[in-house]
Amino acid sequence: MKRYDLIAIGTGSGMSIVDAMLQERPDLKVAVIDKDEPGGICLTRGCIPSKILLYPAELIRSIEGADVFGLDIRVENVDFQKTMNRMRSLIHHDIDRIRESLSEATNIDYYPYPAEFVAPYTLETKGERISAKMIFLCTGSRPLIPPIKGLAEVGYLTSDTLLELDSLPKSVAIVGGGYIAAEYGHFLSAMGSQVTIVGRNPQFLPDEEPEISALAKRELGNHIKIMTGHEVIRAERSPSGEKSIVAVNKETGEEVTFTSEEILVASGRASNSDILRPEKGGVKTDANGWIAVDDFLQTSQTNVWALGDATGRYQFKHVANYEALVVYNNAVLGGKMKADYHAVPHAVFTYPEIASVGMREKEAIQRYGIDKILVGVQRYQDTAKGEAINAKDYFVKVIVEGEELRILGAHIIGPQASVLIHEIIPLMYVGHQTALPIRAAMHIHPALSEVVDRAFSSLMTPEQYHHLMEHHFNLPLS
Repeated sequence: MKRYDLIAIGTGSGMSIVDAMLQERPDLKVAVIDKDEPGGICLTRGCIPSKILLYPAELIRSIEGADVFGLDIRVENVDFQKTMNRMRSLIHHDIDRIRESLSEATNIDYYPYPAEFVAPYTLETKGERISAKMIFLCTGSRPLIPPIKGLAEVGYLTSDTLLELDSLPKSVAIVGGGYIAAEYGHFLSAMGSQVTIVGRNPQFLPDEEPEISALAKRELGNHIKIMTGHEVIRAERSPSGEKSIVAVNKETGEEVTFTSEEILVASGRASNSDILRPEKGGVKTDANGWIAVDDFLQTSQTNVWALGDATGRYQFKHVANYEALVVYNNAVLGGKMKADYHAVPHAVFTYPEIASVGMREKEAIQRYGIDKILVGVQRYQDTAKGEAINAKDYFVKVIVEGEELRILGAHIIGPQASVLIHEIIPLMYVGHQTALPIRAAMHIHPALSEVVDRAFSSLMTPEQYHHLMEHHFNLPLS
């Protein structure tokens, strides 16, 4: 049996810890295990390939709206295969570079195979047993496939297998109403496919603020049929040979059939831990199979650590990168750094773009009381730059607490939302997390950043905000 100083399972964010350790101690002996192509889910089949695909989709939608500016521009042809080949070429260049680096590293033994625990601190991979007193579990996740009758027989795509397409399906029914459905629904429809999204939750994008979701559904609904509150119960072949999904309206009990050339299952992510057999290594998991960790990201087994999608907490690459810093501090430096999730940002790269950080309004009220909370809102169109780019109905919502105006959360829907949110995020990590620096700072005029500034300058009670959104902006909050 080979013995190592460290075993790292997964080649995503955890590799930053491995690299730092080897820079400090080049004599360390490390085993790196990854059954998939190296680079982690973000690179190989997650956020990077999807965003490469979403940029041309954004261009198409922008061009379609160019006539309002007096520009007679149209998209005459979409070369879907070229779009897909460009994505694959870009990511495989990075994958190959990482594979070469791992294979040639002096102090790393690279095992591109599945692995499983056979005892505490001991794993078996391709018939070989290896052990180490320190182990990092960065095992990622996989698409969650719901138990829909007939789905396996009919066949379906996932966010993984969609990346292998060379031809565009004429029509796609998407099972799920969350981030993956919103992003790939936008991409496929912009490319020219007829898309129907079927979500079981009554709210499209259920993790967003209700008014954000309502506007996203309204705007994306100009290009996609979006059905909420429908539970898909079975899949079958239609008489014409196409694929069908049958869903039940959760309010009325009525069955509705959606027929398309292809089905995309986008109903979330599932744990990979079953492959690892963590119980044999003394590593506990929760009811859904996610690896259980404490506040310091250590598992139930001493000196075995987990981060990223493996824990099921926040499945974002930037969270995994942050958690790698926590694990490095605690496992390598001997610190006691708690993982802090008070201001986790995310973005949904659909059309329109969405970004969010921190608490939603309902959570803030539950925690601090309605009399302690103020809400600010500003529409893009009510700023000079927003008017210039014809950004109708989009807005920034901010939530603060107390006289110090401590930022609790912010939610943006509209152009460059994922960029604008970064005016707010840094303030949530310093001092009293107050919004006062934004209100005191000069903001370039005219620029979209003014919409953030003005949101913090238009604070009101939650009741006043609700009245404004429902009666003037025509957006429901429930």
